[in-house]
Amino acid sequence: MTPSYPDGLPLGLHNGRTYQLESPLQRTQLSSGRARQRRRFTSVPEYVDISWLYTGTEASAFSVWFRDALIDGSKWFTCPLGTILGLEDYECRFTDVFSGPSRVGPDLWSVTARLEIRNRVVSFFPPGWGEFPEFILEADIIDRALNAEWPFNKFQVHILDVDSAINQEWPEA
Repeated sequence: MTPSYPDGLPLGLHNGRTYQLESPLQRTQLSSGRARQRRRFTSVPEYVDISWLYTGTEASAFSVWFRDALIDGSKWFTCPLGTILGLEDYECRFTDVFSGPSRVGPDLWSVTARLEIRNRVVSFFPPGWGEFPEFILEADIIDRALNAEWPFNKFQVHILDVDSAINQEWPEA
């Protein structure tokens, strides 16, 4: 079972977070000064430099979780990350031990680390979508048009009536 980032700990800070994709290219310099390049790999890792701000108790809990649940950061874990697709859970692992905790306030501690993300952030879109970026850019218009004209399900139309009837007849605890 893959461990998860602890629910009681705050999410990583948004300020200063950077994502870096490992290059999938193979580049060969020619003697004429030109270069040839090709895609060598289709699946490469993406890295994120992230910081967390913890209280003393939270920093202790993070350190113990890192040591015990992740076996000093060697295991993959699921972690919620704010990316270009919104807040999603990603499978990550530490590339090395974290830095810190560094004191930044009376009871505030900063922890920084570099995480490797197993699947690229844009892997939400299947291969081939890059040929039609206008569909990605205009997705909100398509969504509004479909939802405005799409017929309701009978269950959706009467759900409030059903909910009201159940709540009226439900016995008090």
